[in-house]
Amino acid sequence: MQATQALHQMGQSLWLDNITRSLLDDGTLARYIAEDSITGLTSNPSIFDKAIGSGSAYDAGIRDGLRRGLSGEALFIDLALDDLRGAAKLFEPAFTASGHMDGWVSMEVSPLLAGDTAGSIAAARRIHNQAQCANLLVKIPGTRAGVPAIEESIYAGVPTNVTLLFSAAQYQAVAEAYMRGIERRLKVGLDPRVHSVASLFVSRWDVAANPQLPEELHNQLGIAVARQTYRAYRELLASPRWKKLAAAGAPVQRVLWASTGTKDPAAPDTMYVDALAAPDTINTIPDKTLLAFADHGTVGNAMPVDGGDADAVVARIAASGVDIDALAEKLQRDGAAAFVKSWKELLQRLVDKAGALDSGASGRKSS
Repeated sequence: MQATQALHQMGQSLWLDNITRSLLDDGTLARYIAEDSITGLTSNPSIFDKAIGSGSAYDAGIRDGLRRGLSGEALFIDLALDDLRGAAKLFEPAFTASGHMDGWVSMEVSPLLAGDTAGSIAAARRIHNQAQCANLLVKIPGTRAGVPAIEESIYAGVPTNVTLLFSAAQYQAVAEAYMRGIERRLKVGLDPRVHSVASLFVSRWDVAANPQLPEELHNQLGIAVARQTYRAYRELLASPRWKKLAAAGAPVQRVLWASTGTKDPAAPDTMYVDALAAPDTINTIPDKTLLAFADHGTVGNAMPVDGGDADAVVARIAASGVDIDALAEKLQRDGAAAFVKSWKELLQRLVDKAGALDSGASGRKSS
């Protein structure tokens, strides 16, 4: 049995951390679905920046948007949603077969809103309404300002992918926000079936910590933090509060492992996928990692529900001089800043592309 299929049978979904128009047009995404058990995908500004900047796949869409008076953020959202609707259609069988627990695609609110609660709430609603796509999650960062936006979005019925989580404590804060949103819906007689995932970023821990650690502790912190988060997740699912919501029909806010491509060239290329196998979770991976795992990945025992040796590993790393709590906050701030940088570069690329296309069109007319 292929490793990707074995993960699926364990109860973990594999989503692709990529979206381009060429992936849709040349059948690559359809092949990943058929052959590699891919049942959803995620996107971010960096992914779209690379996609729009490489080749001419988006030129016709940009021209069409310009003709309709779109520019800047509005033009990008129009292009991105067009891609995501196409991908969402391919995932409709998984969406239906899983009772809407799987088969999702994701679209991000502007990273410029990471510190703006009201702006995030309004943007999430606009994207949800504009998309008109049943299996699209709106991504909202789990920052301090994002937590109340997540609660309000869930209450408003907007399916949400909570992004930029780096610790069990940050996960617990957004899980509480999700449950509050569902509880408020139940209180006023609304349907509790609003879906959400909570995305914990894993490899960035090791990128940040490895330079401060002896070699024998390299590439251990991210997996240990993921194990602590998985323990918190299983404890929440066993709690009376959650069981009451589940009995009323609320869907589980599944934990999603993000940033799971191996960054250290000395480490195994499937390290994080091998280590993060666990029921009722999702792992979103780039193409390179997907193909490596399909080729030579291994599926052993599921992640321990009690966290295994996670606390001991974290304690050893803390004793080596890494301030875990401070690093979690720094990683979230740095992650938000990186997305802002990518967002601005993406919008500038659109301006440049639009200008080049307009110049080309004007040149042809004049000749």
